[in-house]
Amino acid sequence: MVGLDDLVGQREIESPEAMEQLGRDMGERLRAGDVVVLTGPLGAGKTTLTRGLAQGLGVRGPIQSPTFVIARTHPSLVEGPPLVHVDAYRLGSAVELDDLDIDLAHSVVVVEWGAPFAAAVADTWWEVELDREWHGRGVDTACGTYSRHTMDLDADTPRLVTISRRP
Repeated sequence: MVGLDDLVGQREIESPEAMEQLGRDMGERLRAGDVVVLTGPLGAGKTTLTRGLAQGLGVRGPIQSPTFVIARTHPSLVEGPPLVHVDAYRLGSAVELDDLDIDLAHSVVVVEWGAPFAAAVADTWWEVELDREWHGRGVDTACGTYSRHTMDLDADTPRLVTISRRP
């Protein structure tokens, strides 16, 4: 696993466009068998990052959050691996993730909210943590104060993105 080694570390991402560009850079480096776990609060940019990653991989879109369907497979348009985009938020265990029967060996798999389950489906994976509140701006989620209005106002808040290899 060497695909994202040169991207490991922390960086500030200033805009949704920059988040998509980071995703494109990642997608160009990922190969079949790679698992990427995205962690961060609602609105942190997980799906925006995945949208760019899909562009870098050259897969069919559109890329939308798979919250209600749990997993979406996006076939390659360039004879590369498909992208499997999973939202594990509603899953109760690693067994439920395994029950999705994802072809891990021949796909690039991106799992939002997948940190508790990653070790059960992969020996190694890339962890991408997105933080939207570190800059002293944004919404306090501890009180559950998210609303569509505040989410729109916070769209341009910088994000802190940390990429690491696990375990």
